[in-house]
Amino acid sequence: MRIGILQTGHAPDALIATTGDYSDMFERLLGGRDFDFTTYNIVDNDFPPSPEAQDGWIITGSRHGAYEDHDWIPPLEKLILDIADTGRPLIGVCFGHQIIAQALGGKVEKFRGGWAVGRQEYDFGDETLALNAWHQDQVVKLPVGATVIATNDFCKNAALVIGKSILTIQAHPEFDRTTTAGLIEHRSDAVPPPLVEAAQKTLTQPTDNEALADRMAAFLKKGAK
Repeated sequence: MRIGILQTGHAPDALIATTGDYSDMFERLLGGRDFDFTTYNIVDNDFPPSPEAQDGWIITGSRHGAYEDHDWIPPLEKLILDIADTGRPLIGVCFGHQIIAQALGGKVEKFRGGWAVGRQEYDFGDETLALNAWHQDQVVKLPVGATVIATNDFCKNAALVIGKSILTIQAHPEFDRTTTAGLIEHRSDAVPPPLVEAAQKTLTQPTDNEALADRMAAFLKKGAK
């Protein structure tokens, strides 16, 4: 199955040699599940020729806000709507979660409660999953047709299913211990020091990235056209 990765930001330069870019992280996360990947650097205005160019789609995280004024955001929102119209499976993670919600009529804003950084636990209804997070923005108004499938005390709308073909996740299943440690070192200037210290203490604790990767893979295949 052909999966297009819509890369909406780049990892810090200091991390790329070790972890690869965000698209590489998703390829590792979903590796061994019969997917072939093509990356489009949306943040650099590299767009796919059509929503039918791949069988399914993933939108990555980004250091940018969905509500910010960037020339690539309006065409990305148009692409999201077009993909939704085709019924092809679409998954958004962190910024991807937020931009999909915004494109479909929801609202995203900086959360007054501040940041979530490092290992967090999320109630998925049938199980609790521990995942790394790195965000201040949150989806505060759901788009029409959205169902909340994961939540915690800090992030009410932590994962959504929209219609039958869209899955969005606020946390980062693609972030392993090395990635999170690198972000703490190279991209935590805006994060309050107590949260950084707390995140550092959880680096040795396990996460459930593989369990969520299984969910993502099943969703992509079930929704495949």
